[in-house]
Amino acid sequence: MKIIQFSTFCFKEIIRGKKTYYAWMAFLSILIFIGVAGYYQQAVHGHIVSNMSDAMPWGIFIGTYAFLVGVAAAAVALAVPGYVYHWEPIKEIVILGEIIAISAVVMALLNVTADLGHPERIWHAMPILGKPNLPLSMIAVNIVVLNGYLVLNLVIVTYFLYCSFIGRPYNKKIFMALMYTSIPGAISIHAVTAFIFNVLPARPYWHSAILVPRFISTALCAGPAIMILAFKVLRKVADIDIKDKALFKIAEIMVVVLFINLLLFLAEIVTEFRSATVHTIHIKFYFSGLGDEMKIVRWAWFGSACNVLAFFMLLVPKIRKNHITLNIGCLMVIAGVFIEKGIGLVLPGLTPGTLGEVYSYDPSIVEVMISIGIVGVGAFVFTVFSKAAVPLAFQKRPDQKRPKEIEGQEQIQ
Repeated sequence: MKIIQFSTFCFKEIIRGKKTYYAWMAFLSILIFIGVAGYYQQAVHGHIVSNMSDAMPWGIFIGTYAFLVGVAAAAVALAVPGYVYHWEPIKEIVILGEIIAISAVVMALLNVTADLGHPERIWHAMPILGKPNLPLSMIAVNIVVLNGYLVLNLVIVTYFLYCSFIGRPYNKKIFMALMYTSIPGAISIHAVTAFIFNVLPARPYWHSAILVPRFISTALCAGPAIMILAFKVLRKVADIDIKDKALFKIAEIMVVVLFINLLLFLAEIVTEFRSATVHTIHIKFYFSGLGDEMKIVRWAWFGSACNVLAFFMLLVPKIRKNHITLNIGCLMVIAGVFIEKGIGLVLPGLTPGTLGEVYSYDPSIVEVMISIGIVGVGAFVFTVFSKAAVPLAFQKRPDQKRPKEIEGQEQIQ
């Protein structure tokens, strides 16, 4: 029973490690416990413990959800050059990108769960179990594509690692079909997320035709930035061969898409301010505040500055290929995109409200605790999958040959 042997091998890899590994897992367990404690408070007392309200129904959970769906979709930035154009340095690390996608989808689903007042009732929107009103309901479509994308990535990772374990090359037709399916799947999960905001005409800040391409462009900025930092950490702690030219190529893709994102954002700003309609008030709230509500302004300018500075900094090849400045640039991109898609998407779209009121929103301590726990879960999932994947995908086991080596021998013969 090779599947049992494979499962046993993965389990043994996950539970053993150095002291630093156990310390890291203990730290993540603490974060998860904090999140569970926060969610317990919310489950017992209801959303009254949050700072959301009828006028501000979406907050940190939905903002973070929109950001994380983009991170999950960014796996396409590795799949296309790796498996469509067969660029070997990136092809070797695509499996790690799929693991990051799995972790991001898990965190995204947890954020939506935390935002729901009664998550146990979500089955009403699920196909077969309930009446999801497909395809008219964007929420129902999103449930299908997001969970489908999660299952697809789980199948890709498990199948690849299982073939590596048994020393047999993967079936190219099956594996390539899965990879090619993941590319439109990655785009679809973010497009559908954008449609959830986009199809609300009562919220003019979101009712824009370029919201979908803006979502996709930001996804292909922040996602690669997180991947670069994660790959660097894995290369150091797991001692695996992730080539610099692969990291630099991902950074190059990130810079090109960051330019597209800045151009789309500029087009939105020019359109809003030059039109001078009543709907301009939403973006004015974001960049200059309304009345005494000015807290969001510093975030708006900080996020925009991060994106602009990161673009001009990483546009220069010498700076982009310096590991220190590349790390700084990636952190700036992550911060800039998170502010643009989290704070800068949700709050201005809801402020002022449909009756013209301006409400102040800051996440409560309970919301922060739950968010910390969700981050802990995502990091835990990534750590566990990576711990099992590294010895199979990057190192030759003494009793087995890696699939790539077997394929090479077959081609020679």
